[in-house]
Amino acid sequence: MDFIRQYLDEVVQVARALDPVAVEKLVHLLVSTKELGGRVFILGVGGSAANASHAVNDFRKIAGIEAYAPTDNVAELTARINDDGWETVFASWLRGSRLRAHDCVLIFSVGGGGPTASMNLVRAVEYAKRVGAGIAGIVGRDGGETAKLADACIIVPTVHPFTVTPHTEAFQAVLWHLIVNHPAFHEDQSYGE
Repeated sequence: MDFIRQYLDEVVQVARALDPVAVEKLVHLLVSTKELGGRVFILGVGGSAANASHAVNDFRKIAGIEAYAPTDNVAELTARINDDGWETVFASWLRGSRLRAHDCVLIFSVGGGGPTASMNLVRAVEYAKRVGAGIAGIVGRDGGETAKLADACIIVPTVHPFTVTPHTEAFQAVLWHLIVNHPAFHEDQSYGE
């Protein structure tokens, strides 16, 4: 029971330590993307890739934003890995999707990428920067390269080194659900209707 209580207490600590200003900044970036007719490309690896897939559904269906995750098309993803390599897979996918300035790349990652992990995310963020697309993230630890280069980034606070990954990936879901249900996307409705 001690671990269960500790884990649940950590969930509360993470929730209380989240920066609402960072959340609001990300909401505004995504609302602006929608208003400009841009698309949101959600990138993640491992559990964050699974979260990206679910988030694409919610951004499209609930928030009304055109959204995609390259990990949803395993045939193209693995062909690009085979031909271009793991490090550039997302950047080449974004190039093939004709990423443009009105679009936004949203990174889900525990570490945020770099210098030795998730370089595919780093290369995607660098490519997005070059074309002038918006860059956003919901990441853990110190946010890595995503936090350094993003226009808006939420860093899920670390409360215990052993539970960084589960809390970060769980709070990606909490946060994207908060975002797609934010009143800024639903001006015709008031909260609770």
